[in-house]
Amino acid sequence: MVEPARTEAAARIEACLAEALAPFGDLAVAAAMRHALEGGKRLRGFLVLEAAALFGVGAEQAVFPAAAIEAMHAYSLVHDDLPCMDDDALRRGRPTVHVQWDEATAVLAGDALQTLAFELLTRPEVGPAAVRVALVAGLARAAGARGMVRGQALDIAAETARVPLGLAAITALQAAKTGALIEWSAAAGAILAGADPLPLRRYAQALGLAFQIADDILDAAGDAARAGKRLGKDAAAGKATLVGLLGLEGARGRAAALAAEAEAAVAGYGAAADGLRALARYVLTRDR
Repeated sequence: MVEPARTEAAARIEACLAEALAPFGDLAVAAAMRHALEGGKRLRGFLVLEAAALFGVGAEQAVFPAAAIEAMHAYSLVHDDLPCMDDDALRRGRPTVHVQWDEATAVLAGDALQTLAFELLTRPEVGPAAVRVALVAGLARAAGARGMVRGQALDIAAETARVPLGLAAITALQAAKTGALIEWSAAAGAILAGADPLPLRRYAQALGLAFQIADDILDAAGDAARAGKRLGKDAAAGKATLVGLLGLEGARGRAAALAAEAEAAVAGYGAAADGLRALARYVLTRDR
């Protein structure tokens, strides 16, 4: 059920991003931005569109926040792959931006993708000014020093200190590093409609943690050819993960429990949330 809907959502999002990037021309930084955006699963953007649909918000309106979160996510990957961070040469089966071009171009492309995310949220099609401001402010919090950046800083600190983290600390790290953008994606649909975002935030908090655990399992036991990136790097770098803490089977059990928690959080929406429930199950079985 997820794949056909995700494919349709991805096509909408990619068309929106292509239109937004068209004025940038043929500069190397623009080519690098396009490279960074290509090939993703569009799960965060799909989540925006699915959540918006719960409240009758059409894709023609929700596609701009959906494209915005994909631009923000792509920026984070470009910077995460840099030599000063994870030093990865492969992403989505292709050379990372700093390998394909150079480090300076990668930094600029990441910066430009981040600012593009906020530009997309200011489009008049998104809704009244109050809605646009709420989305911009929420994304700034989710991506910044209270959200994704905080999680990345905690990750680096844990790796540098080489001090084992417990369950609560790893959960807090992952909730910020991965979960903050996923939570914003789910809440965006309710914000577009002027509805209460709390049930969707609860859904996304559980989903984000399940997603990160599944990613850690993939890194430990996945197929690099299918994943399109270097695997086994978490253990080699001494990163704090629930796989390292609980083992593969323990981590799988934790991810399954979180997915069930996510499904329960949207029970009140009935059949309209079938896509969200299917997404919670999908994150457990993905292979890339």
